[in-house]
Amino acid sequence: MENPKNQEKTGFSDVRRAARLSIAPMMDWTDRHCRYFHRMLSKKTLLYTEMVTAPALVRGGALHLLAFSEQEHPIALQLGGSDPQELAKAARLGEEAGYDEINLNVGCPSDRVQSGSFGAVLMHQPGLVADCVTAMQDAVNVEVTVKCRIGVDDQDPEIVLPDFLNQIRRAGCKRVIIHARKAWLQGLSPKENRDIPPLDYNLVLQMKSQFPDLHISINGGITSLEQTRAFLDAGLDGVMIGRAAYHDPARILSAADTTIFGTGTARDPVDIVHEMLPYIDNHLTSGGRLHQISRHMLGLFSGRPGARAWRRTLSEGAHKPDAGSDLLLLALVQIPSDQDVKVG
Repeated sequence: MENPKNQEKTGFSDVRRAARLSIAPMMDWTDRHCRYFHRMLSKKTLLYTEMVTAPALVRGGALHLLAFSEQEHPIALQLGGSDPQELAKAARLGEEAGYDEINLNVGCPSDRVQSGSFGAVLMHQPGLVADCVTAMQDAVNVEVTVKCRIGVDDQDPEIVLPDFLNQIRRAGCKRVIIHARKAWLQGLSPKENRDIPPLDYNLVLQMKSQFPDLHISINGGITSLEQTRAFLDAGLDGVMIGRAAYHDPARILSAADTTIFGTGTARDPVDIVHEMLPYIDNHLTSGGRLHQISRHMLGLFSGRPGARAWRRTLSEGAHKPDAGSDLLLLALVQIPSDQDVKVG
């Protein structure tokens, strides 16, 4: 039976509109500095944290993992875990910290999450996932969503995925992000699981037809705004992009607001560098290091003349103890000013 509390909640519409395009949660990549940088490129795109485990928050008290800048909204917290009550407590901490959405990870295939009985291994236990969703929803007033795979190991996705979606829908989940690949928990590394299992976009499209009331976003192998528009035009509610947005952020994000959301103007990466300087200076004043931010900006000029020199200048200099924001201005000199911004 559907969780009746979910029907009473309001305020989801803004986040759902933002979910037309979202940036995937990526471990070691989508930290708060990366997200702030991405937000400079797009005001509308939905951003996700790296996965934060519920035990780390509830048992470990690692509340610093929830820190973010107000400018990052709209922003979702992705949680990892498999204990419904612990996830409920972690979700409540996320809501109290100000996140706009709480997402449950049912897609990560790493050994770490398998040993903790969460992530993609939970595709084997849709009933437990449903219990987790119910407990989390009962604990918070922001929307609880699920990110999953189409299946794992020898499962038949055409059988497993509809059953999985049906069970979490009955628990009250209204929005799901589907990575259109299986995860092989044995025999493939996490990196290989991002590339080797074949993509099945058609199955995700079928799920939207079969579950028209679910808000479904597609993830996996998507590398352009043209692909994003095609999936939206085909009837999906949202598209999540991962590595392409990280490695070539300007191409994905600088025109996202105009192309996907129909608002604003395309951002010039040169302007973004200047807009990042106060944030960088504040980080350095607080005891941070330049490379903690600049590492996320290496791909900003990807595909443009001078991009290699930009990357080299930052890579070689940002780790030095005295490296400051002026290094970015030095690197920016390598970018010819008369080149048009490449957007996709």
